Parts: sequence; structure tokens; C-alpha cells
Amino acid sequence: MPVVKVLFVCIGNSCRSQMAEGFARAYGKDVIAAASAGFSPAMMVAPLTKKVMIEKNINLDGQFPKALTELGRESFDVVVNMSGIAFPRQFAGAVREWKVDDPVSATEAVYRRVAAQIEGLVMKLILELRRRT
Repeated sequence: MPVVKVLFVCIGNSCRSQMAEGFARAYGKDVIAAASAGFSPAMMVAPLTKKVMIEKNINLDGQFPKALTELGRESFDVVVNMSGIAFPRQFAGAVREWKVDDPVSATEAVYRRVAAQIEGLVMKLILELRRRT
């Protein structure tokens, strides 16, 4: 089965895109080579991001925020943009816009809701990619 290179993007690469990358790696490694980045990367992955992902049995230890510029000239087949900011066209591939609230500075309950939404969206993407092959 061919693997599709997918980049998940949000603002700080501390919450949403890290969650999406984690779900993609856990559930879809047969069809997705996942990466994540942010427009303005935070200093670290948000502790509540790690906590709610551990609750889903997904460990984000070793993950860290990265800027889009750190990806160099790497190309992706699909870019999933959750930032709400127009995505620069310098990266090859189809850009998909996912409307997902940014949980930064929100409650743990909001992080859980956002994680559940992203989990569903990633699963839909995985199933779509599996059907294509």
C-alpha cells in the first residue's frame, strides 16, 4: 500500500497538529507518513496535549514544536491546515482546511473535545487513503 506524506499544521505546533500527527502515526502508519509544524512554534508541546493523548494511549514524548521553515524543501502529498491562516503555496501537495478550535490556554475539557474532533478527522483521512489503494 503506498504511503502518503501528510503534514499537519497549526499555529504553535503545540496542540492540534501534534495531536493529529500522533493519531496518524498510531492509527494510519500503513498509509500515512505523518509530520507536523507550526507558523509560530511554541517552546514545547503543551502539557495538556500530552495528557489527553496519553489518555488515548498515544505518547508524544520526543515530539517538539517545529517551524514550517525547519522542513526545508521537503514536499508533502497532503497538507492539513488547522491554523486558520492561509497556507503558503511553497509546499507541494493538496491543502485541506480543518476548522478546529485552538485549545491553547483552555481547560482540560476543551483539550479533550479538540482531541476527539481531531481523532475523528484523522480517522476519516486514513479511511479515505485506504480506500484509494
